Amino acid sequence: MKTKAVRLYGVNDLRVEEFELPAIKDDEILAKITTNSVCMSDHKAADQGAAHKRVPNDIAQNPIIIGHEFCGEIVEVGRKWQDKFKAGQKFSIQPASKNTMAAPGYSYHYCGGQATYCILPARTMEEDCLLAYDGDAFFKGSLAEPVSCIVGTYHAQYHTHQGSYVHDMGIVEGGNMAIIAGVGPMGLGAIDYGIHCDRKPALMVVTDIDEARLKRAASLITVEDAAKNGVKLVYLNTKDVADPVEALLYYTGGKGYNDVLVMAPVAPLVEQADAILAQDGCLNFFAGPNKTDFAAKLNFYNVHYAAHHIVGTSGGNTDDMRESLKMMSEGKINPAVMVTHIGGIEAVPQTVVDLPSIPGGKKLIYTHKHFPLTALADLSSSEDPVFKELGRIVEAHNGLWSAEAEKYLLENVK
Repeated sequence: MKTKAVRLYGVNDLRVEEFELPAIKDDEILAKITTNSVCMSDHKAADQGAAHKRVPNDIAQNPIIIGHEFCGEIVEVGRKWQDKFKAGQKFSIQPASKNTMAAPGYSYHYCGGQATYCILPARTMEEDCLLAYDGDAFFKGSLAEPVSCIVGTYHAQYHTHQGSYVHDMGIVEGGNMAIIAGVGPMGLGAIDYGIHCDRKPALMVVTDIDEARLKRAASLITVEDAAKNGVKLVYLNTKDVADPVEALLYYTGGKGYNDVLVMAPVAPLVEQADAILAQDGCLNFFAGPNKTDFAAKLNFYNVHYAAHHIVGTSGGNTDDMRESLKMMSEGKINPAVMVTHIGGIEAVPQTVVDLPSIPGGKKLIYTHKHFPLTALADLSSSEDPVFKELGRIVEAHNGLWSAEAEKYLLENVK
């Protein structure tokens, strides 16, 4: 079977190519991909090329297919898995492997999300990373992976008791939480999950320096909805605040925050997060930096005397994926808040390379479709009647992408 895919040959050398896939082996599965959302990790892989930890050294000769946030349907099942999976099943995928850095979207010649078809390697099934999905839209299955990263972050937080070496895992229930630089796509997901999960903070303060993004966040995840779920939600613009640390501490009565998530790899933000930690506070450096020498100052007096500690999370595990899919299917969280752009497969190379400079949130790719990267906000002004109708549907859903919009796109876009 032929596939069309975006392959990485070197630093920022991404090519849309059509080529033949080999016949699957007994322990492999052939999959049709419908959606893949672009991740900042894709940009990092393209930016670093073979120097990236997950990318093989020989990509110039054996390119890999990029994309790891994908959802689609099973086409053909190798003999080993025929008692567990069937052709026609919808699926989502957990790309992270347990004992290797190799992962779909980074490491495989025939497996990645930015493709029309791909071959899932045996490891994916052996590690129970191929997950049946029965949701109402493919894009939600794609976004289950980034949501699982958020779920994993909440679970990875930990707190201690003096005199005991047993840690309490997870955020402090009923505690104070800050999400720094928190209204990007992953920040929105973190707000949504934190308000609607089963272990909530009492106070959640979300900061950013972009007023337009803060207003969009506040319109999508409202203070009123948070209050209904027992969380006091505050959106705080720190751009013109003389002392952001003082402003943040004000909301806690000077006590500080039990849990702080840093959503951007900016040294002053890490230092700001360190300064607002409460006794036994846990700082999660969520945002992975591009530079291997990224550093920030930390107060080690407080590490010693105030039991401050630091966690870094990268990805979620399969249980986190299952929790993400379950909460989406139950309507508790809506990952559509992350999406601001849609595009077809030809739009992928430039989107990945330019990702840090493209405003907005998640860029959602429909791999079998052919159209440029388009902001949801621009759909209504399109001269194309199909896109104009998509714009009407988006407006009817409070400016968000939806199952209705996806169905219309799949049926009407070439």
